Amino acid sequence: MSAPRNGHEERGTDPRPENPKRLPRQRRGVVPQMRGRYPDWDVLTQVDHWDEVTRRVVLARVDDVPPIRFFDESEVRSLGTFCDAVMAQTEEPRIPVLSFIDDKLFCGRSEGFQYASMPDDQETWRLLARGLDERARSLEATSFAEAGVDVCIRIIGELQRGELSGGVWERLDPQLTWKVVMSSVLDAFYSHPWAWNEIGFGGPAYPRGYARLGVGLKEAWEGEEAFELDPVRDVDERGLDL
Repeated sequence: MSAPRNGHEERGTDPRPENPKRLPRQRRGVVPQMRGRYPDWDVLTQVDHWDEVTRRVVLARVDDVPPIRFFDESEVRSLGTFCDAVMAQTEEPRIPVLSFIDDKLFCGRSEGFQYASMPDDQETWRLLARGLDERARSLEATSFAEAGVDVCIRIIGELQRGELSGGVWERLDPQLTWKVVMSSVLDAFYSHPWAWNEIGFGGPAYPRGYARLGVGLKEAWEGEEAFELDPVRDVDERGLDL
């Protein structure tokens, strides 16, 4: 999966009513869904300021997305839907979150800890896929991936609040499952350059580094924010938090 680094063609309209049209289209670089607060910022224009190892690792996240090797097709459909839903990725371009999680599990890389009452991460993810599908079927959907948006969001909220029970959830604590899987989801999403563009992150500091460290200060080459709405306050005021 790859995308142009220096711009992107217009891709229709954003169907989400909660995504205000005043959030600008990305004019430079790529962000998920091509709407962002820093429309003229592309962190990949800074690659010449990174050391060779860092440059190779970061560019691979865009140009060399690992293939799916751990999950089966059914799991990919349900877990891919889950990853997109929790990160509000409703249209292309999307950060391929599940591909990076799959690679991590296939290679046996772990977080370095495990809750005493939980199975290992590999089993947790497989059971999560089953549990999402079981709950979707109880709501008359054929699977989580085939359920409508409202049903998916309902199930995700139940998972986050620890309200799922029966079936798989006799083996998995839903709230601990949420913590385990979201750690991996967030790690995969925010380690990607497209997410850095979305939040205006200037990229790796080595070897150039950052010099203007005071409150409200930024380097001359960092992106300019073009959208001032506080997302935390906005989500709270509109009751969108799970």
